[in-house]
Amino acid sequence: MAEENEKEADSTQTGVFPVVEKPRKLSRAASSTISSWSEFLRELRHNRHTRGLVSSLILIALGAGVGYAFMAQQRITNTSYDALSESELVTLLDETNNQITRLETQRTQLSQQLDSIQTANNKQQEIERIAQENKDANDILSGSTAAYGPGIQVTISQGTKKDVSAASLFTVIEELRNAGAEVIQIGDVRVVTSTYVTDTKTGLVSDGVLLEAPYVIKAIGDKTALQNAIDISGGVGSSLRVNYGSTVTVVQKSKVDITALAHSFEYKYAQTVE
Repeated sequence: MAEENEKEADSTQTGVFPVVEKPRKLSRAASSTISSWSEFLRELRHNRHTRGLVSSLILIALGAGVGYAFMAQQRITNTSYDALSESELVTLLDETNNQITRLETQRTQLSQQLDSIQTANNKQQEIERIAQENKDANDILSGSTAAYGPGIQVTISQGTKKDVSAASLFTVIEELRNAGAEVIQIGDVRVVTSTYVTDTKTGLVSDGVLLEAPYVIKAIGDKTALQNAIDISGGVGSSLRVNYGSTVTVVQKSKVDITALAHSFEYKYAQTVE
């Protein structure tokens, strides 16, 4: 019975759904829409409502950052760690502290951007500068541009006991995300919010691309934290070695090049709240 449950879990498609936040239409007239970044910048220069909307969005993001930081701190307080070893507790604490640090940094940046807009002599020009700055960061997060930086490369061989499942491979991705990975690539697939991994008759497929063993995952972030996320005792690395008979190798690198780009995604059913 346990084997049947495990097989069922292995065959389950995994993935996350993208959170859709479609901005309000920024237009001069009801019949026109903004189709390019340059048009958006022109709207910032000429439309007071648009400038006010950008400032409001920054305030909302600032509030969200504070809320997430609070929830991360609550997670430390409310979780039981009785079954974890000392090394596991240290690693988990480091991961949580990294998450809190990132959120506090984001909050500080958003606060600085808001102050910069409010105190600038030329508010239009400052909004344009911040908008371009945020666009560059969002391009990396959305997978529309290549990226490089320090990080790790994880190589996972096919299991000798049984084939590596989609669920296990996706767990590796999630553990790297939780450890603070800023950019991830698996095989030739750029990992974004909509990325999935599923079992098929021909093997594992991610975002429509067939993955071949050995599976190579590259991640940019804190090298030590990322390696600990994989090699922590009783973690995903141990699970792959014990349950699947896979060889899991983690190599820290001073420069990890992530060149795979995410495919554009068209929403057929999701609609924005006006």
